[in-house]
Amino acid sequence: MEFSSVAAAFFLTLAAGLSTGIGGLSILFSRKPNTSFLALALGFSAGVMLYVSFIEIFPSASTALSAVFEPKVSSAWTVAAFFIGMAFIMLIDFLIPEEKNPHEPKDADDFASSVSRKGLLRVGLSTALAIAVHNFPEGLATFMSSVHDPQLGVSVAFAIAVHNIPEGIAVAVPVYYATRNRKKAFFLSLFSGLAEPLGGLLGFALISLFALHTAAASVVFGAVFAAVAGIMVYISLDELLPTAEKYGRHHFVLAGVIGGMAVMAVSLLLF
Repeated sequence: MEFSSVAAAFFLTLAAGLSTGIGGLSILFSRKPNTSFLALALGFSAGVMLYVSFIEIFPSASTALSAVFEPKVSSAWTVAAFFIGMAFIMLIDFLIPEEKNPHEPKDADDFASSVSRKGLLRVGLSTALAIAVHNFPEGLATFMSSVHDPQLGVSVAFAIAVHNIPEGIAVAVPVYYATRNRKKAFFLSLFSGLAEPLGGLLGFALISLFALHTAAASVVFGAVFAAVAGIMVYISLDELLPTAEKYGRHHFVLAGVIGGMAVMAVSLLLF
């Protein structure tokens, strides 16, 4: 594992995490997010994540495990790891209360209606903590994808970055209306994404731990990659698509999904 590939993977992971700050910028320039664009962007992100999960990441996991196990066994382990990844992110959602959970879709008017609620600062801080918890496995996904295939890593990082933007908005808006401090709202939304590079560090530790053991490395890589695919599919189905539907018209969202898949397909074919 070359230093340059690791450095690039960490850079993409950090960039994806700190994209929550882009959502925070909304409080500097606009009081109300452009929900139509948000719906299209979330649909596009879901299309990218679903396509790479099923077309690229899941098959790569199966290939890695088949280097150690017989075909039927490797397929079974790939499927098991895939659903374990889904169960992991589902457990995180279950443990975080719905009103503080950034993965629970909210109505487009929730940003404005939250202004009248008490304890807005506490809501913003709780949301920031919840986002940090969710971003940890996303950082693992970005890092592992980037190490395996830099081009794939860019696509995954982009998709996660897009879906982090509304999470940044969810942090910045209540903090701003509680404190009337735009800078504080922006920086809190920015730093709420720092858990993603921590997830990247976990990926680096796993790769380094088994780097000298070829068979073990294949098993770990295959299992983690399959789990990453499960995490990304769950995020797409549980958060991105429902939230996009809340913000925009159905066919508008569907166009974003198809566009994301098409862009991802073309990029994989060309590069």
